[in-house]
Amino acid sequence: METTHAPVLVEEVVESLVGDPAGIYVDATYGRGGHARALLAVLDPSARLLVCDRDPEASEHARRHFAGDSRVKVLQGRFSNLSHWLEAEGVMGQIQGILFDLGVSSPQLADPRRGFSFQTESPLDMRMSQDAGRSAADWLSRVSRPELERVIREWGEERYARRIAQAIISERRAGNGEWTTQRLAQLIVRTVPRRERDKHPATRTFQAIRIAVNEELQELETALPQAARALRIGGRLLVVSFHSLEDRIVKHFFRDHRGSRELSPHPPVFTRFPLQSMVAPSSDGA
Repeated sequence: METTHAPVLVEEVVESLVGDPAGIYVDATYGRGGHARALLAVLDPSARLLVCDRDPEASEHARRHFAGDSRVKVLQGRFSNLSHWLEAEGVMGQIQGILFDLGVSSPQLADPRRGFSFQTESPLDMRMSQDAGRSAADWLSRVSRPELERVIREWGEERYARRIAQAIISERRAGNGEWTTQRLAQLIVRTVPRRERDKHPATRTFQAIRIAVNEELQELETALPQAARALRIGGRLLVVSFHSLEDRIVKHFFRDHRGSRELSPHPPVFTRFPLQSMVAPSSDGA
């Protein structure tokens, strides 16, 4: 049975993103199409929707489900390639709305082959695209102790980063076989002296390693300026974020680009966390 993904804030996204029902829109993080379906339900027959995902399985899902809808164009790859895609489509600077729904989708978490979750035993992969880059296991086999500690502390916001990094390096040196989700999770459980209520001790470290393997924060920092340049006058950029690291990058980007050519000279429009939006200037400067 295919696992579905229930996106958050669907009504809020549609209401905030769709300014012109006949416009060109981008869903830069397709997942399993929850937002895309909601957008298509309110867009005119003349509208266009470009859906993108770095996961080949997500892109294939989009091709199957929207094969009969001429408004939809499916793209596959990192959203840091947004400018390249839009220039190839001839629509750079013409986009009415762009959506980023950040993080891992439910199907990715639920699939043991993907190695994102410590709930089941599986190879430690964590790649959003399994045909590119190093797996988490490979990354752990090569990373230095200082870099591992930095990643766990900064990207996992883990207070026991030093202990966990040292335990991982010691386990690696012992040569006890390939890394798996359960092996890493159990090592962290043994290492962390105190547990947070309602949070598994491995949660923060798994998040940090996933971010490192997929270069998630670098991707976001690269994509946001491209998205701003892609908007038409009055276009809208929406970002749904789920942890403070993403939230900080988006807020800083909106703040730092006040008054730029791409963005409105007025302060960006913020809605309640985790949905953040920005509106490009209108033709009358409002």
